[in-house]
Amino acid sequence: MTSWMLVEDEPDLYEMLLAMTQTMGVNGIAFSTGEEAVDWIEDVDAGMYQGELPVLALLDIRLPGDISGPMVGARLRKSKPLGKVRIILITAYRLSPSEETAFIKEAGADLLLYKPLPGFRELETILKGKRKRRKRTN
Repeated sequence: MTSWMLVEDEPDLYEMLLAMTQTMGVNGIAFSTGEEAVDWIEDVDAGMYQGELPVLALLDIRLPGDISGPMVGARLRKSKPLGKVRIILITAYRLSPSEETAFIKEAGADLLLYKPLPGFRELETILKGKRKRRKRTN
């Protein structure tokens, strides 16, 4: 079964994303803070995680604590086993073009989506990589 990493602090969206991955036949490895996500990445790097590694990471840009979504993405890119994961940033905040570019660069992200996220089928298409170009959703 394919696995995706989810990092989202908003409880309702967190639960919805986990349910969505199950509906898509994907295993969700979910975290509500950047610190939890980075701790898990470090466990993976140390060989302490035995499950299937994710092929995609869906990261909220703004998270509680000191570690943001782009920082999680940057840490993923430094990981030998996780460095090639497809990274998609999500945010409810409207960003300027320069902010978008900076966050994408910091995270090594492949895509940025705005909340509210697209409908289920469109989001499934985007997340499963059938559409590679950067997608802005209003």
